[in-house]
Amino acid sequence: MPNPNHSLPTLEHIYQNYLFDSLRWNFFKFRDDDIVITTSGKTGTTWTQGIVANLIFLGRDLPAPPLEMSPWLDMRMSPLEQVLTQLEQQTHRRFIKTHLPLDGLRFDQRVKYLYVGRDTRDVFMSWWNHYRSFTEDALVSFNTAPGRVGPELPRCPEDIHDYWRIFMTRGGFDWENEGYPGCSPLHHAQSWWDYRHLPNILFVHYADLLADFQGEAQRIANFLEIQVPEEAWPAINRNCTLSEMRAAAAPYEILRQMLKGGAETFFHKGTNNRWKEVLSTDELALYDFAAKRALTPECRRWLENGKSAFEPSAAA
Repeated sequence: MPNPNHSLPTLEHIYQNYLFDSLRWNFFKFRDDDIVITTSGKTGTTWTQGIVANLIFLGRDLPAPPLEMSPWLDMRMSPLEQVLTQLEQQTHRRFIKTHLPLDGLRFDQRVKYLYVGRDTRDVFMSWWNHYRSFTEDALVSFNTAPGRVGPELPRCPEDIHDYWRIFMTRGGFDWENEGYPGCSPLHHAQSWWDYRHLPNILFVHYADLLADFQGEAQRIANFLEIQVPEEAWPAINRNCTLSEMRAAAAPYEILRQMLKGGAETFFHKGTNNRWKEVLSTDELALYDFAAKRALTPECRRWLENGKSAFEPSAAA
């Protein structure tokens, strides 16, 4: 919950492991119109980067793929000086990716923060596919990254049920209780939800993007104060489909080096509720316990359902 002595978020934790380093944000200079896309991972991050890119350029050809235009600043494998130089040289409106909870991210009132959420059970299914597809090169890159803090990234367990029990009962950091070997998606969500009242934070849900893409994209455009002419929407809608984004990412050598299957694995099914066919009642009880411990009831309702949780029919 927010500290009653602070009206704005404050830094409480340093997040450092084999993959990211929250201190890298200390060296970044914000511009007044910057956009920060923040997710816990496997919640539609790259999709949202594509949406923002297409809104900024109104569906026209992009100067570079969204993955290049919108670097992941806290990822330690990319040399910090290189990332900072890239961002400093950008003349278009910048949009930067982070996977940090709000209690580990430097907050700036001038910046627009776009938070993307997804049911943790869906996150797990997507992360399981991602984690078990890491190549040997990927594991070496993570574990030999300069300045790595903490233990190495272990191989993904072979059995999804074994990993579910680990994921839901072990935290990646001392102040978290699940999400191993990364950040807790539950803690991440609550850290942002506590400050949802701030006018420069917008909450977007993966399920809502699936259900009403243009409506949600328009809501994002309104939040970012981008005027989108009607004739631009067909191109934006087309460019942000899973098939188009997968095709745009296909040439990326880095994806083939890091993931078995490359872009096909990175952009997997893009669907929800696959966990219903996999996890047992007893296994889902682990999630229920973790969610009750980490989330307020309102945050849990939103994280599991999106905006439909707060529509009159849902409350009836």
